[in-house]
Amino acid sequence: MADLPALAYVNGRLATELLDVTTDPAALDSTGFWVLVKTYEGELTAARFGHVREASPAGVRPRWPWRGPALGSWLSSIDEGTYLAAVDKIRDYIAGGEVYQANLCRVMSAPLPDPDRCDVVGLARLLGVGNPAPYASVVRLPKVELQVVSASPELYLGRNGRQVVSRPIKGTGRTVADLLPKDHAENVMIVDLVRNDLGRVSEIGTIAVPQLCAVEEHPGLVHLVSTVTGRLRSDVGWPQLFAATFPPGSVTGAPKSSAVRIIEELEPVSRGPYCGAIGWVDADRQQAELAVGIRTFWVAGGRLHFGTGAGITWGSDPAGEWAETELKADRLIALASG
Repeated sequence: MADLPALAYVNGRLATELLDVTTDPAALDSTGFWVLVKTYEGELTAARFGHVREASPAGVRPRWPWRGPALGSWLSSIDEGTYLAAVDKIRDYIAGGEVYQANLCRVMSAPLPDPDRCDVVGLARLLGVGNPAPYASVVRLPKVELQVVSASPELYLGRNGRQVVSRPIKGTGRTVADLLPKDHAENVMIVDLVRNDLGRVSEIGTIAVPQLCAVEEHPGLVHLVSTVTGRLRSDVGWPQLFAATFPPGSVTGAPKSSAVRIIEELEPVSRGPYCGAIGWVDADRQQAELAVGIRTFWVAGGRLHFGTGAGITWGSDPAGEWAETELKADRLIALASG
């Protein structure tokens, strides 16, 4: 991909003419239009672009047609038996009072047939047609060997001046009838966590929940989505905002510190861009839209990677949680494999 130009398409904006790349979150408080990918483990890549215009996914042209992995070549970092045992382990931790909920994820990967002629812009176009998403994005940065494409439905952080909003998703089914009381309880737990996270950097009395457990329909499934808002204190910049809210609560668990520790114990590989953040920051206007890095593919080591997971509570059925990870992956894996 070395001879490909840098570009990013994020939520209806096409950014070209790369100016610089940094790992410093304080740069997002400076000037210019930034596109960022922040891995679940906290590694930030922020790219400032000189030209930005409105565009549709169809307006972003790949250098080569997309050639995805063979459908039968995908491997999972956790097999079904190990996943079921891990769900039971989390339920043991819940019974012991260490955690109320934890997100258990696995990373799937498959070899690309021609890594030297891989351009994820082509994959982004396929997803734009076959799985449109409110926070669709593709980031191609040859300088740092970063290729990420996302069909995320979830807003991690939106910002307009000092106003911030987060829209955590918890609860997934094929239809509304599949949503269980467990899903509603899980959503409410994460809303409390997000309220607490935003409350650490917001003015006292400004945290609100204007929407709780609303049903949203997406291709092939439905979600429960809530909305949490606040107003940032005047001394808070992007470093402080990330420190208070990252990783997103919907992909960790509650309490977050315990959930993160359990995730590190049970998941054998790093999540990378999956469950991180992907989006844009307009530093001049103090505006931003960052999605949670779910429904997300990335290229590394000649392979295409994809993450999928489920939130585990005391009411979880291990086989049902595995099925949820399959539901979230099946459609997108099929699209990526052509």
